[in-house]
Amino acid sequence: MQTSENQNKHYERIGGEAKVRELVQRFYYLMDELPEVHRIRKMHHISLKSAEDKLFMFLSGWLGGPQLFVEKFGHPRLRQRHLPFAIGDEERDQWMMCMKQAVNDVVEDEALRAELLLAFQKVADFMRNQE
Repeated sequence: MQTSENQNKHYERIGGEAKVRELVQRFYYLMDELPEVHRIRKMHHISLKSAEDKLFMFLSGWLGGPQLFVEKFGHPRLRQRHLPFAIGDEERDQWMMCMKQAVNDVVEDEALRAELLLAFQKVADFMRNQE
């Protein structure tokens, strides 16, 4: 996911807006249902709707589609926006557990699944702010 051309291919390859939305909905469904991710679930509001909307907007642009998040909120500044939350290895791993399952459930193309999971892992690692 280095070039914008490659990113655009990811958005198209996943299936555009409908599939990105489905991925995000599956991710937050899993976060709400899996007891082993309780630590990250309690970092969110009772309703996950706002987080779901923001992740959808972010992923739309991150994958090479419409820059919905940037248009509404400006530059994502992911790490800065997440600094109020203590994110260590455990939180990263719980987030990745949900994302891996969501990607596996929603993304049909095996090569694309692998590419996305590698990219998500890099982002999740970058978000850590605790030892």
